[in-house]
Amino acid sequence: MTNPGISKQGKINAIVAYLTFVGALIAIFMNIDEKSKFATFHIRQAVGIHLFQIAVLLTVSGFNELYVVLPFWIFFFILWFYGFIGAISGNYNLIPIIGKYFQNWFNKIVP
Repeated sequence: MTNPGISKQGKINAIVAYLTFVGALIAIFMNIDEKSKFATFHIRQAVGIHLFQIAVLLTVSGFNELYVVLPFWIFFFILWFYGFIGAISGNYNLIPIIGKYFQNWFNKIVP
């Protein structure tokens, strides 16, 4: 059930943020006009997931072994899916363990 305090545009912005890193940047600009706390929350989570994924996968990409890289892809897919489902369902789902840090670190980038 969707939270009645969430605007339709805020929910759309939150969903767009999870699509790709570029989608997160687009969502930041879409959220400028109508500041939505829900969208801001999910944009921070999505930017954190995307940047964390880029950093970790650049580190392990030197290993050209599927059994080394595949667990990281699965891990990030689970994080992404958890946040994406939260955005669709209208819930404020913090990404486990690192979500609270994303909210603090990207507080200035996504006000």
